[in-house]
Amino acid sequence: MRTFADHSRNTLDLSIIPAIQRLSHLPILVDPSHGTGRRDSVLPMARAAIATGADGILVEVHHQPEKALSDGPQSIYPAQFVTMMDEIEKIAPVVARHLPRGIHIAAAV
Repeated sequence: MRTFADHSRNTLDLSIIPAIQRLSHLPILVDPSHGTGRRDSVLPMARAAIATGADGILVEVHHQPEKALSDGPQSIYPAQFVTMMDEIEKIAPVVARHLPRGIHIAAAV
């Protein structure tokens, strides 16, 4: 969602997750990379998305985001991705969520 706020490029509305869960049987994936447009917001919003009930996270990862041809400012570093996965694996069981064993990664170059 676009806003006039300058703390992020977009506003990620996580309040929609419980509403969608009541209306649909489909899994809910959240994209904190595009949802905020800022690398420093991706990890906290990914944690919040899992805590709110999201079934999965979509993030952009790049080893040199400053040289990325697209979306560099919102791409996290590989080490940040590992941290994010460690953190959401700890959060998920607290909110009765289940993450599958192993990491499933889809990458686009």
